Amino acid sequence: MVSEEEVDAGFRGLFTKLAGDDMEISAVELRNIFNKIVAKRTDIKTDGFSLDTARIMVNLMDDSGNGKLGMGEFATLWKKIQKYLSIYKNNDIDGSGCMSTPEMRMALSKAGFSLNNTLHQVLAARYGEADMTIDFDNFVACVMRLEMMFKVFKKIDIDDTGYIELDFHQWLSFSMI
Repeated sequence: MVSEEEVDAGFRGLFTKLAGDDMEISAVELRNIFNKIVAKRTDIKTDGFSLDTARIMVNLMDDSGNGKLGMGEFATLWKKIQKYLSIYKNNDIDGSGCMSTPEMRMALSKAGFSLNNTLHQVLAARYGEADMTIDFDNFVACVMRLEMMFKVFKKIDIDDTGYIELDFHQWLSFSMI
């Protein structure tokens, strides 16, 4: 996590302009910010970030629990998005601006996720288009969801066994993330 003291003056000025009077960024504001940024890019394909994806990002990064991102939280998310953009572009082997399912498999591995074939198929079906390509916003949605799920699992698996036990309400709560 990036602390507010670590944020440079240029980024601080940008954040102040984007965040508005409350000095925090909501999921709606985050979606609008990212959609303005990706709309200007010609090297990646995207149909824009959804509100659901923005909410996942806020939930993952919101350490204060207020449903919004402060400057340090937003700076940390910004670094993640830059990292994911680099992974996305480096694994778009054919330069099409979107990923095929094999490219996505390599990208997820580079992002630090070791998944089995079944999970790769589920993710391709969930985040892919009809032609089984994955655009940038769907890649980010997938990686952020995986990151959230891994974070929750590790929090519950305190003995690091690779197994957890949940009751029905816990399972419902975590599956809704």
